[in-house]
Amino acid sequence: MSDETNLAEGADESLHDSIPVTGMYKDWFLDYASYVILERAVPAIEDGLKPVQRRILHAMKEMDDGRFNKVANIIGQSMQYHPHGDASIGDAIVNLGQKELLIETQGNWGDVRTGDGAAAARYIEARLSKFALEVVFNPQTTEWQLSYDGRKREPVTLPVKFPLLLAQGVEGIAVGLSTKILPHNFRELIEGSIEILKGNKTNVLPDFMTGGLADFSDYQEGLRGGKIKVRAKIEEEDSKTLLIKEIPYGTTTDSLIDSILKANDKGKIKIKKVVDNTAKDVEIQIQLAPGVSPDVTIDALYAFTDCEVSISPNACVIIEEKPVFLTVNQILEYNTKQTKELLRRELEIRKGELLEKLLFSSLEKIFIENRIYRDIEECTTWEAVLEAIDKGLEPYKPDFYREITQEDLVRLTEIKIKRISKFDAFKADELMKRLQEELKEVNYNLKHLTDFAIAYYQNLLDKYGKGRERKTEIRAFDTIQAAVVAANNAKLYVNRTDGFVGYGLKKDEFVCDCSDLDDIIAIRRDGKMVVSKIQEKLFMGKDILFVGVFRKNDERMTYNLIYLDGTSGRTMVKRFQVGGITRDKEYDLTKGTKGSKVLYLTANPNGEAETVTVYLTQGAKARVKVFDFDFAEIEIKGRGAGGNILTKYPVRKIQFKMEGKSTLGGLNVYYDPSVGRLNTDQRGRLIGNFLGDDKILVCYKNGDYELTSFELTNRYEANEVVLIQKFDPQKVISAIYYDGATKTHFVKRFLIETTTVNKRFNFISDHKQSYLKVVTTDSQAQVIVTVMKGKEEEQLEYDLEMLIDVKGWKAIGNKLSAYPVKEIQLIESAATKSEESEDSEDSDTDSEDQLEIGSKIDLTPKKDDEEQLGLF
Repeated sequence: MSDETNLAEGADESLHDSIPVTGMYKDWFLDYASYVILERAVPAIEDGLKPVQRRILHAMKEMDDGRFNKVANIIGQSMQYHPHGDASIGDAIVNLGQKELLIETQGNWGDVRTGDGAAAARYIEARLSKFALEVVFNPQTTEWQLSYDGRKREPVTLPVKFPLLLAQGVEGIAVGLSTKILPHNFRELIEGSIEILKGNKTNVLPDFMTGGLADFSDYQEGLRGGKIKVRAKIEEEDSKTLLIKEIPYGTTTDSLIDSILKANDKGKIKIKKVVDNTAKDVEIQIQLAPGVSPDVTIDALYAFTDCEVSISPNACVIIEEKPVFLTVNQILEYNTKQTKELLRRELEIRKGELLEKLLFSSLEKIFIENRIYRDIEECTTWEAVLEAIDKGLEPYKPDFYREITQEDLVRLTEIKIKRISKFDAFKADELMKRLQEELKEVNYNLKHLTDFAIAYYQNLLDKYGKGRERKTEIRAFDTIQAAVVAANNAKLYVNRTDGFVGYGLKKDEFVCDCSDLDDIIAIRRDGKMVVSKIQEKLFMGKDILFVGVFRKNDERMTYNLIYLDGTSGRTMVKRFQVGGITRDKEYDLTKGTKGSKVLYLTANPNGEAETVTVYLTQGAKARVKVFDFDFAEIEIKGRGAGGNILTKYPVRKIQFKMEGKSTLGGLNVYYDPSVGRLNTDQRGRLIGNFLGDDKILVCYKNGDYELTSFELTNRYEANEVVLIQKFDPQKVISAIYYDGATKTHFVKRFLIETTTVNKRFNFISDHKQSYLKVVTTDSQAQVIVTVMKGKEEEQLEYDLEMLIDVKGWKAIGNKLSAYPVKEIQLIESAATKSEESEDSEDSDTDSEDQLEIGSKIDLTPKKDDEEQLGLF
């Protein structure tokens, strides 16, 4: 019993001594979260640096003697200030060095493009760049604090006079908080700061060392919720080879190649080989499989690989020891105002230094020229010496900007006899004059601080901006439909009797090649239609008449249908297009009555209308038991329309008789120069109305021309295209080009004689400095040419048809002028204006026709639609 009593008493004592764990966790976790946010992950807005980066730069400044230092030594020096391991410091140094702004490097520092790491810290060296020494450091304007162990001083923040945070970018993950600020262009940041100082608004956009193309339409100034799309720069070397010359930010050549190979393994793209030729410049060579379109493959690379990545920014910074979310333009404005304030403080400090120098120079001159030093020869005490000097300076005190202190008097006593004996009043006056001039300049800059700050930024731009031009090209991207560009990596099969469809039915009837992203449409004999996602094996209903790949929003595919209405016994005919659908939902193409069935069905990709022969039964009362019917006689309507009466008598069979033409007319194709793509959505400029084998003519700045199809998957380099229009082989092309070899302008007129599609032909001289100046298909083309006759300008008007006859496309042409050409302006002829007006009217008419066709596609059935075509 005594042992049990002792145990119980001990338990009671332990309960009295216990501490609630809940409170400890709450306080400790909050402290930990605050520490990680403030001291590890999120940068301060003042200098744009995380603590480890700031300590590294401070340590390098202390070590700086103009020579390179081993990174291992820099790590050791930094550990006096940073209370963490050497690995984190080493990684941070490499990260700073690879940004090529604050640190000059020597040795193998890795490559951000390939993902190669840096060599060991003992093998690589670094020193502060001249830019860093000029912009980042100033002990006089730095706020200091003790290091973690109290032995050293370290800066709270560095007095950076530049938007360093936006220039370098930063990424960090803390407890419940993250930040991601993308790097911006050096020159654009400075130009933006200058605009802010001038009182103008500015908008800066990211720029990446890896280059590439970027769409910033949803950037939202770097705030949470924004998004940018970055693409690799892909060039078409020839019809069988693509070259990736620049990669998206955040990827490497290795990761990019891996994503391409994975997409190929999954069948999303079809390539033969990928070769990494990256050396000084990035070059990934992609060899295409036979019969694969380069344009479609480029789209597929963007859709299925890391050739296109999305980046979500999240601009979060520390302001007064609190995380704050700001836009990048607000950060730039803050940094610009901070720079202006730091410059003011530096000028104030310099002003104080100059005033002190002037004061002491004046005191020294008075002390020596008035021989005040002789008055102290008979003084026996220190106080008497100082009093004698002070008395000698008394008449001049009203001229000084401040009172003379005892420290000033003591400094005068420290002047050496040698200096007094060799004192040169003229040199002293010259020194004071220079000091006064500098003081005057400092005072002027303080009064005109904004102009001084602008000049400061302009000096940075002139001094360090060379070679820092924008690397990432700003583009507007088009939306790529994955199902459209996906390679056909599967085969579609059907078992019509049992009603199964899929890519796994390899023993059944082959339908077509397809992609595993496609939707499949099936129409059964009972008049039911269903659209479903392709699968390995999918039941879509027995007795399937038609199955194929369903293209959403396809305005050309038209179905011609004849069916028997089960209630009335009439045979109905209809033409329809399939609009919006719900997957796996059955739709009635007949009236849905019992006993209805499909007698005839065709699917026509371009709205063709064929002719069929209808055979009635022998017992039919109709006088004519065999007749032809042309589907072009009826209008295209919605899938729900009941259709027109073909005959009220029983039908024995229906046979195909003759192919027909499309009733939809041509396709209006537009060119959107912002993305360099074709479309039918009326975005950009109308190129023309296209049918069948029609082609597009494209002329480029380098003097190439190319004939292409009007496939919407075609890609054009928008900034290189100077002419794009529907190709007419009878139209003469008039061109003026600059010949780099002779430094002369030539004019030529020619007809397109080649027929090869998707191949470029150069029709100007092949000198690397040659370029196309003017090109037109206007039959009455005229130009105004400004030439230099001596020192005077003169404008001459030429009719190109009169200058030169039509010759072969390889001809050099004739000289445009014997005088140096300054400017060439193409004059639009009346014929061209009239032609464009007609084209516009044709376009309007075509649009009306399309609208009319669209209006025919009524999605609700009407009784009036049952118009009887004839009594048989």
